[in-house]
Amino acid sequence: MAQEGVARTQALRVAVVGAGAFGRNHLRVLRELQHAGQAVELVAVVDRDSAALAAASEKFGVAGFETIEACLAAVGRLDAASVCVPTVHHASAAAPLLAAGVDLLIEKPLAANLADADLILELARKHGRVVQVGHLERFNPAVTAAREHLHKPMFFEAHRLSIFTPRSLDVDVVLDLMIHDLDIVLSLVASPVREVRAVGLPVLSRKVDIANVRVEFENGCIANFTASRVSTERVRKLRFFQPHQYLSLDFARQDLLMIDVTAAAGMDPAVLAAMAEKAQQAGAQLGSLLGGHPSAGLSLKKVSVELGEPLRLEIEAFLQAVRTRTRPLVSGEDGHAALALALEINEAIAGHAARAGLQDYL
Repeated sequence: MAQEGVARTQALRVAVVGAGAFGRNHLRVLRELQHAGQAVELVAVVDRDSAALAAASEKFGVAGFETIEACLAAVGRLDAASVCVPTVHHASAAAPLLAAGVDLLIEKPLAANLADADLILELARKHGRVVQVGHLERFNPAVTAAREHLHKPMFFEAHRLSIFTPRSLDVDVVLDLMIHDLDIVLSLVASPVREVRAVGLPVLSRKVDIANVRVEFENGCIANFTASRVSTERVRKLRFFQPHQYLSLDFARQDLLMIDVTAAAGMDPAVLAAMAEKAQQAGAQLGSLLGGHPSAGLSLKKVSVELGEPLRLEIEAFLQAVRTRTRPLVSGEDGHAALALALEINEAIAGHAARAGLQDYL
């Protein structure tokens, strides 16, 4: 069982529940942190699939257990765990760990429904445990850099496109991919949602594989989201406009481009965005593409970003929250808010399908 406070010099004993693709990445990072001399000890992996469990146990040199109960009974003190099982099992995996006094990093989304999410948060409060949700794009260095330049953003455009893989087909594209951008925009706007409009369709799976969403916030901000897991290319970008500035963020490249648009106030923002995209691809200055426009000479500024692996930064932040007993950057409540918006979007998609006569496709 975890202690209320672990001495700063004492290694945190951590387990990973789930030996699938996400779980193996958590195992890798935790082992790397341990080998790098950080105060963390990887003590167990749990998975009911005996083949996956054996492979992970051998690869990472860690004890393997088929159940959480067996793990808790065998390993002694356990301070924290990563929960990387399919979303529908998040609550059932979290419950015994929280009851045993274990702090949790739960992969996104927090749960498959709000009832399960509420249960997780209730148990965390009851047992005084830290719960962090695995929205790892919050730890993308480009996002961290963008926050330093934030001042009343009023329009967002998010694109998250991926080629089809059989991974995460237990949830739709909104809960699988779009939820990353929902969480980020919610954290940047910090305003209640006023209205949601959405359309989505299944293409290669039985759940929605592509979706387009428009969200209006109470403060007047508008955010457009597009997510697809049936694309022919991989795109992970977020663009936003705020008074006199336009910022373009590339999650994959960890790039952040910023344009002061005061001199180009008369330009169509869509035209300016297209020019910035072209400049980014060509590595050129925006002014060189503006030609004879009155704002010619306006430079595109590439903001300095300290590169890093988001998952490692996420896990390090979680371990710090565990050690210091502080609220994590992506709290359980943040995960609940992102899940609530994602589910509202899915309701809007279902409503649109009914109006358009597309019920048979959903």
